[in-house]
Amino acid sequence: MPKRLVLALVVLAAAAAGVWWYLNRQGGPEAFVLTGNVQLRQVSLAFQGSERIAEVLVEEGDPVAERQVVARLDTARLAPQVARARAQVAAQQAVLDELRSGSRPEEIAQAEANLAAAKAVARNAQREFERQIALRDNGTTTQREFDQAQAAADSAQANAAKAERALDLVVAGPRDEEIAQAEAQFEAARSQLDYMQSQLADAELASPVAGVVLSRLMEPGEIASPTRPVVSLARSDPKWVRAYVSETNLGRLRPGMSARVSVDSFPGHGFDGWIGFISPVAEFTPSSVQTEELRTSLVYEVRVIVKDPGNVLRLGMPATVVPQTGEAANAGR
Repeated sequence: MPKRLVLALVVLAAAAAGVWWYLNRQGGPEAFVLTGNVQLRQVSLAFQGSERIAEVLVEEGDPVAERQVVARLDTARLAPQVARARAQVAAQQAVLDELRSGSRPEEIAQAEANLAAAKAVARNAQREFERQIALRDNGTTTQREFDQAQAAADSAQANAAKAERALDLVVAGPRDEEIAQAEAQFEAARSQLDYMQSQLADAELASPVAGVVLSRLMEPGEIASPTRPVVSLARSDPKWVRAYVSETNLGRLRPGMSARVSVDSFPGHGFDGWIGFISPVAEFTPSSVQTEELRTSLVYEVRVIVKDPGNVLRLGMPATVVPQTGEAANAGR
């Protein structure tokens, strides 16, 4: 094949490749990147009560698991109060059980014996009174002796009636109102115990989330309060990159779109992520936009959620985000 023909074919192929690249570049979306910083949620942990701090169990930079205890209060004064409340509950429980059980057979037998004795005394007093009546009719007794016998007979009858009523009460058992009152007192004692136990449990400050200790804000010996955090944590998950996109590129992003995140600390290593939030409000712009120059300066906040299974990303770390605007983009998550 002549050299001129080969040279012409090479030039033609190069021109065709250039035309194809130009057309595809013009027709397809241009790649763009976002820059921002890694963000973490921060949690400040404070005790619910006011007491002296006994110990702080973590140091700055320590990893903290969910429900891990990070600090404790002094319980020297609280523990006896819990024991007292527990004893009051036991006492009220015993009273309530006694009322619910009713009278014991021994109590009924004792009331019956008391009634029998009272009736015997009443019969003896009545016979003595009847003798005094006969003696008065014969004129062989004094009015004073007669009055004493009558009073003794009446008193003995009253005591017998009283013993009979006492037996009826013992057989009937406690009233419903007495049981209800004992139940209310028991519930009040148990509520007080629950409250004291909750205070004792609150003496241990546990982290509700997993994270890393940012700051120890209080030390043992200081007085804790609900308004003074003891420890500040940075959550391990979720993590995101806060970046900003210009108004001209805003239409190329949508929530759920895949993205690739990289940081300078780990060159050559990327992190999977996706667009989690696009602000509906522009920032760093005038209140009213009038010209095209101002319209192109609009900037919107974008949050890119990042998967970090190795927990290597740190708060404030600069990051680069490449949204997958081509076919690799996800419709959502």
